[in-house]
Amino acid sequence: MLVIDPGSTPLRDFHQFMVGAIAPRPIAFVSTIDEQGLPNLAPYSFFNAFSSNPPVLIFSSNRRVKDNTTKDTLSNVLATKEVVINVVNYSIARQMAIASGRYPKGVSEFAKAGLTPIASDLVKPFRVKESPVQFECKVADVITLGEHGGAGHLVICHVVRIHIDETVLDEHNRIDPHKLDLMGRLGRAYYVRASGNAIYTIPQSEDDVPIGFDQLPGRIKYSKVLTGNEISHLAGILSIPSREETDRILAEDQRVRTILEGKGSLDALHTYVAELLAVEEKRDYAAAVAWIGEYRDL
Repeated sequence: MLVIDPGSTPLRDFHQFMVGAIAPRPIAFVSTIDEQGLPNLAPYSFFNAFSSNPPVLIFSSNRRVKDNTTKDTLSNVLATKEVVINVVNYSIARQMAIASGRYPKGVSEFAKAGLTPIASDLVKPFRVKESPVQFECKVADVITLGEHGGAGHLVICHVVRIHIDETVLDEHNRIDPHKLDLMGRLGRAYYVRASGNAIYTIPQSEDDVPIGFDQLPGRIKYSKVLTGNEISHLAGILSIPSREETDRILAEDQRVRTILEGKGSLDALHTYVAELLAVEEKRDYAAAVAWIGEYRDL
């Protein structure tokens, strides 16, 4: 493997290795105002949510690598202690990129990017009308991580109000990721669109305990057919299928009987398991089919 030492790698190269590997990152489209009330709008991908009670978002306004200067966002934050963090979806991604330009102080990025400033309820900075979710925030603290180019300033934001476009909600009043259509930042000029085929589910529960890889039979764990993700599906079941359960499937499933009656191989059975695993709600059934190969000693 390529070994990277921060102390001996040029900063520009190190930065690109880091942001290329730690991705995709959500984008905070941060709106601030200065002491004269002039607006500023800039995107930051060193950003995430860190607490829901209290609700805390943190983004980092880094010193510029090229000349070690800081951005207007940081000076505005220090002066007013208020921000609005707007999310970036696909429909405004290129406008966001325009807003990232290094314009002279006092130039409105809203105007440059063709975005609409609208008044907030509890803070002075404007919201971006075109953004589907907007977080009004009070700045609790700014933590400086260094004084050299590339050093971050962590802006710790307490959320005081959220505005959500109702068109991105589903029938359960929860955000639908396909409707929200967020953009994520990768390294260099790369972005990712978080909708469509890029989204899939991995059911998780704090209470249920999966059986784990150590409980998988060796012929499943080292299958020549099943992929690592597919084997992980089987390791995620909550209990090992019983002999009775597999016998019932054998009696009802013609595909399984065909494999066994035709002296089919374990690989053929695992091929069927893979097909079943492609449908999330059939995971437990697929696991039972996989264990048929163990109970029947294929």
